[in-house]
Parts: sequence; C-alpha cells; structure tokens
Amino acid sequence: MRFSILNSNAERRDGLKALLRQIDRLARFTEAQDWRQIERTFKRYRPDLLVIDWQDWMSITDARELLSHFPDLRVAVLTDDISPVAVRQLMDEGVLGVVPRETDPCLIVRAFEMVLLGGHYVPPGALALDPPLPPDIAIRPFDEKNPPPRRNKLSSGLSPRQEQIMRCVHMGSTNKMIARTLGISEGTVKIHLTSIFQQLGAPNRAAAVALYNGWLSNHLQVLRNNGEGSPRPVMGQAGVIPLRRHKRRRFQYPLPANDTSAPLPMAAEPATTYGDTPPVEPAAKPVTPGSA
Repeated sequence: MRFSILNSNAERRDGLKALLRQIDRLARFTEAQDWRQIERTFKRYRPDLLVIDWQDWMSITDARELLSHFPDLRVAVLTDDISPVAVRQLMDEGVLGVVPRETDPCLIVRAFEMVLLGGHYVPPGALALDPPLPPDIAIRPFDEKNPPPRRNKLSSGLSPRQEQIMRCVHMGSTNKMIARTLGISEGTVKIHLTSIFQQLGAPNRAAAVALYNGWLSNHLQVLRNNGEGSPRPVMGQAGVIPLRRHKRRRFQYPLPANDTSAPLPMAAEPATTYGDTPPVEPAAKPVTPGSA
C-alpha cells in the first residue's frame, strides 16, 4: 500500500507512519509539509490513503482546491476540532473520515481501515446528540457484594494459541522454550510469530509486546501532543540545545606520586655506531727481564 501524510512536523509524521504500518508493515510513504508539496507528489502516483494531520495554518479552502483536482482520493483527517460545523465542512469537501486526535491509537487504525474500504468515520461528538438521561428508578444502585463484571481489555484479534505465545514472549521465552512449554514444534512457533507481527504491525519482539500490552511508544506518544515539538535552537540565543558540541578533552593517564616534572637525564650515547666494528688496538709487547 501507499500512504501520504500531510503535516509540517516531522515527529508527528513519524508517529503516523508507525500507526499506518499496523495496517501494512511493508507500506510505502510520501510526506509533505504543505498543500503544494502534496499536490506535486500526486502527479507521480496516487496513494491509497491520504492522512491530513490538521494544523492551525490549514484551511478548508485549501482542502477544497486539492480534492477538486483529485475527487476519487480517500482522505482521513486527524484533528482536535470535532464540532459539528467543522466536521460537516470537511465531509462536504469529500473527506471520508474525521478522527479526533485524542482517540485511542488502536481505534485510529480501525478508522483508517474503514476509510481505505470506502466507508466513513465520524466521531460521536460531531453528531451533537443529547440523549435524555434515564429516570432515577432505572439506575441500579451499586451492590458491593455483587459488583458488575469487569470488562476485558480491547481484543488484539489474536487466536487463543497466539495469545499463549505472546504471553510467553512477554516473559522473555525463546522459540525453543515456547515450543517445549506448549508442546508444539519450533517451526510452528515461528509461523505463529510471523502472523502475530503482521497483525500487530510490529517489526520485532519488543514492539510486538508493547503493542500487545497497549503501551505507547515514543512515536505514538507524539500524536497525543498538541502540536508541541521538541525545542529548536535559535541562532544567537542561548537555549537548551547547544548549536555546537563541545570538544572532548583527551584522556591522559595520571602521573605516579613519585614522578617529578624535572626533565629526565639523557642516556649516554655509545662510542661506536651500531653495526660498525670497533678498531683493533695493537697488542703490547711483553717485557723480558734483562732487556733494556
């Protein structure tokens, strides 16, 4: 699949790519920072889905102009303004899905899948329905002895056998240990893990455990921010992020305690050069008694 993402913040685009990989982990992406750049990419090929992470500088007029040139384009908008007026304006221009930014990431992925299939997604707050409250008689008092049953967490779509394998992976078991525990072959465990990674959109075991347990990674946590990115350095102003890195001082071994800073005496040079034979001195004549 091919996805296009429109937002001027690179961190938020990375977060959206992490979500869209749960739909297709081999998907291809094109990123754009403004309307003109996204329109240039459409001239080369059409994506299967365009995700617009709505910002303050965006306007309905720009969206109308874009969708007038590409009426068959499937568009999903991630926004904070879910008022009936704003949602109605986007839907009238051809947007198929309007997703609140505070929605759970798993539900955001399902909304994108609905738009891919040609369906529509509208948040409940945009319907502006105020259902009447039930009368006091219909409200059942809380019974401490018989509390209501707890609801299970959101299903990940895995089979019971895959749920068992994910629990073993969460505990750090290897494929061989999982095969011995469940009484299956190691090849069967690998096949199940491949299917689990595809369903969860995880590239490895750590990501699969995080997505299975509902933990938010750094990329997904960016989507919950209100457009506040990391601070950027400003030329000429002091900030948290330095513009230049300080040079590291070279490590020097400490001198021993008995070492002094005085220069050491130089060793005496040999009288002869290495490799040269010393000159042979004439032997002294022996002295005999009586000779003068």
